[in-house]
Amino acid sequence: MFVDKVRLSLKAGRGGNGVIAWRREKYIPKGGPCGGDGGKGGSIYIETDDQVVSLENHRNRRIIVAKNGQPGGYNFCTGKDGEGVTLKIPPGTLIKNALTGEVLYDFVEKERSELLCKGGKGGKGNDRFKTPTNQAPYICTDGEEGETLEIELELKLIADVGLIGMPNAGKSSLMSCITHLAVKIGAYPFTTLFPNLSYIHYPDQTRVLLADIPGIIEGAHQDRGLGFEFLRHIERSAALIFVIDASGIEGREPIDDFRVLQNELKAYKPELLDKPSLIVLNKIDMEGAKEHAEVFHREIPSAKIFEISALEKLGLDPLLQAIRGLIVSV
Repeated sequence: MFVDKVRLSLKAGRGGNGVIAWRREKYIPKGGPCGGDGGKGGSIYIETDDQVVSLENHRNRRIIVAKNGQPGGYNFCTGKDGEGVTLKIPPGTLIKNALTGEVLYDFVEKERSELLCKGGKGGKGNDRFKTPTNQAPYICTDGEEGETLEIELELKLIADVGLIGMPNAGKSSLMSCITHLAVKIGAYPFTTLFPNLSYIHYPDQTRVLLADIPGIIEGAHQDRGLGFEFLRHIERSAALIFVIDASGIEGREPIDDFRVLQNELKAYKPELLDKPSLIVLNKIDMEGAKEHAEVFHREIPSAKIFEISALEKLGLDPLLQAIRGLIVSV
């Protein structure tokens, strides 16, 4: 299951208490204090791992607690430090303070690690309080509490190219053709319920990471359909591909679909329209599609428009080369 938003309660470990202890060996007549310090509490870290693709591992872990430090021991022994916790997240994850909404970290880089909650310090044993005027201190300190934090993890996929289209435009079919990813395909709206990620592999060993998000409908930026929930996943894409059903079989004009998509992106975040983009007119083999394609060429003469049929695998080679050129030019 693809999970892209999770709220977690974090609590670092408490430090172990210091202890009061005395040396009572047979041949050490004056003995003295020998109480050890407590161990440090475990800390909570977070780090990116490019082998992790969603936040699914944290979906059922709402409270995360690191281990407490152990108390000090006899004969100056320090207690064992508490075991820490490391949370693995995919690159592209935002870490927010769940109570204030403040962005704490933006994990774009791979293999980045940060400390979220520091474990408490261990308490001091009575040996620490020995002075020339107080050779037998009967005092120790307790360990400190570990830090706590309420956080929200929000994943924004990092892809080279984001696929955008209305429901049933054929985005999943196109993705399965050019990336060889087995995705759910069906002749009904909202076949794609979660974002899909896969690579286009080229003969010269270069590759382009493609993200297919669920279909966008008019009003998606106002939380209609599924688009609002997943629009964030195209924010980090270097380029966009608008996939349009050129057949008009859904009873809508394809050029109107394109304008709706543009309006939704503009309403959500206007700078998305500044990204390099292509227009893919899918289902070009169907009746009436060529006439709709002529409208696109006439209305948007400066746009890069590709006429394809994902189902029949028509026109894919020029599109693949254009995608690679699009990324190289970014």
